[in-house]
Amino acid sequence: MANTVTGSTYAGDFNGDFVAAALLSAPTIANGLVTVLPNIHYKRVMKKISTTGNVLVNATCDFDHNMDVDVAERVLTLKEVQSNVQLCKKDYHQDWIAAQAGYSAYEDLPADFKSFMLAHVAGMTAAAIETSIWEGSAGTSGQFDGLVTLALADATVVDVASHAAVTSANVIDKLGSIVDAIPSTVYGSEDLTIYVSRNIAKAYVRALGGFSVAATSNAGVDNQGTQWFSNGALTFDGIPVVVATGLADDTAMAAQTSNLFFGCGLLSDVTAEAKYIDMADVDGSQNVRIIYRLSAGVQFAIGSDIVLYHA
Repeated sequence: MANTVTGSTYAGDFNGDFVAAALLSAPTIANGLVTVLPNIHYKRVMKKISTTGNVLVNATCDFDHNMDVDVAERVLTLKEVQSNVQLCKKDYHQDWIAAQAGYSAYEDLPADFKSFMLAHVAGMTAAAIETSIWEGSAGTSGQFDGLVTLALADATVVDVASHAAVTSANVIDKLGSIVDAIPSTVYGSEDLTIYVSRNIAKAYVRALGGFSVAATSNAGVDNQGTQWFSNGALTFDGIPVVVATGLADDTAMAAQTSNLFFGCGLLSDVTAEAKYIDMADVDGSQNVRIIYRLSAGVQFAIGSDIVLYHA
């Protein structure tokens, strides 16, 4: 059932719907590539327990402490950001009419024009959130520190040596160096994932298609060249390889999804809001102003469980 809107300010359920679209439709979030914490009040301490030593030892009459438990703590701090966009209604009316008639990629959006415009800007906001999740810098307006930024600042993160631009000729070697650097305590974990930039994924597909060597000597998987690939799942040494669209070229990260966190105040933050202001009532123009205010941030719990490849 489509949402309908009668006022210029969205609150309650409508607020949540559109702010959620702006936050949670970022590909990394939508595809479950990180753990989402939707109810943070400004800060949250991330704790992850790790153990060293032997769980079982030979039985004795005494109590001998044989295992150490370490609790790692890092703080996930939300940053409040906003999106202020002014659009001319007439530039989007045809798209909306097409959506109404079912002849558009937007056919699944609400038929109400205000909702259509809010959803359009929500998509733009989600793309910006995606960039911040991975490569964002809190020193840049509208961004929060991303996972790569945080990893580069953490000396415990495993940094893969011999960084270089990734091509189909070297991608197998580079992915191999990432896997070789994964700590033994993490390797084999069910949620271990290799996150790669678009260009690394392209290079890997071409390498598997036989294009890392002379085209006449290798036709790749099942002798099909790159036609074997239909945008499905990729793995390397049994580990899922996924494209993180927010990663810069020649960047990859191996980590557990349970160790990467995206936090927001979606369920509790009074700063989360979406507004649609029709300027016709103010200055007689055909412009509308759309405002999103939201808070978000990322963090990991254990840096030593993460491998970073950063050219």
